[in-house]
Amino acid sequence: MHILMTVNAAWNIWNFRRPLVEALVGDGHRVTVLAPPDDAVPELERLGCIVRPLAMSVKGLNPLADLKLQRRCARIFREEQPDAVLSYTIKNNIFGARAAQSAGVPFLPNVTGLGTAFLSGKLLQTVTEQLYRRSFRSLPLVFFQNEDDRDLFLNRRLVSADQARLLPGSGIDLDRFSPAVMPPAEAPPVFLMIARLLRDKGVVEFVEAARQVKARHPQVRFQLLGSAGSENRSAIDAATVQGWVAEGVIDYLGTTNDVRPAIADASCVVLPSYREGAPRTLIEAAAMARPVITTDVPGCRAVVDRDLSGFLCEVRSAESLATAIERFLALSPDQQQVMGEAGRTKMEREYDQAIVVHAYREAIASLVKNQRDQW
Repeated sequence: MHILMTVNAAWNIWNFRRPLVEALVGDGHRVTVLAPPDDAVPELERLGCIVRPLAMSVKGLNPLADLKLQRRCARIFREEQPDAVLSYTIKNNIFGARAAQSAGVPFLPNVTGLGTAFLSGKLLQTVTEQLYRRSFRSLPLVFFQNEDDRDLFLNRRLVSADQARLLPGSGIDLDRFSPAVMPPAEAPPVFLMIARLLRDKGVVEFVEAARQVKARHPQVRFQLLGSAGSENRSAIDAATVQGWVAEGVIDYLGTTNDVRPAIADASCVVLPSYREGAPRTLIEAAAMARPVITTDVPGCRAVVDRDLSGFLCEVRSAESLATAIERFLALSPDQQQVMGEAGRTKMEREYDQAIVVHAYREAIASLVKNQRDQW
């Protein structure tokens, strides 16, 4: 079959959907990625994908620009004639669904998180909900990455119970992200945050919590790993990050194609995000047997067994985050190791990438069968 995958950045497919792409290519399918191009394009092509560039703005809602995006997707869908379209991220889900309907191709969206549309005020949320409701109403299946997002869509009647299916995020390669030995007990504790440097990810709270903790525990280190100055409306610019570094409150590690060494060097991985779909960095950290600290919000709390594999803190509260960090510092090395091992066990039980690949194989087969039956 010909499977087309669309998303708002090519790196998203490379970073988060690679196991699915490898499985689809291995099954003999032709895979086309439709996304704004970036440095991940050569990697995707090496996997066997054909990459088609998609011009789109990832920021905000603009009726004229979004209508053009919908028409652009519809034209490409007609040209490519895929057997199924797999979609990720808000605009690709909403306007891709409408485009697929007009082009007559099966469409399967994955709600990977609600993003700033549900964090930026009532008006934008209301508009976004209306778009979801109209775009998804005729779809046979919609994937969700956590129970909170699924239940919100059900309660707001954006989808029906028959449509909604739950996935464990994007899954995790348990062999690639294998358990790592904890850092030596005599080494300074390291708290690592891996994320795009966005306010919605809780970066400001992480930095403020670092200030508070370092005032009482000056030996503790705080590290940020991720890109600064992106197009996102809540992006933090590079100058601000360098100011934090000059202050001595954090170490900025820049970006990397492989987060595993940074996770292995950390005592604990932190993500004080305002809301997530299924936070990849926490899943990777837990798979490597690292304790985690994150916010008690949709998406984040789903990947943590509270007080067993990590601690939860209040959202948008540097004080609550600092308290959770100091709770971790009070644990003995053995207790920290047990917490990390509990996270690994949870990942083995619930987040194996094979679960996600199997669900997509079944969904694609069902979509194609339904389409052929309609013919």
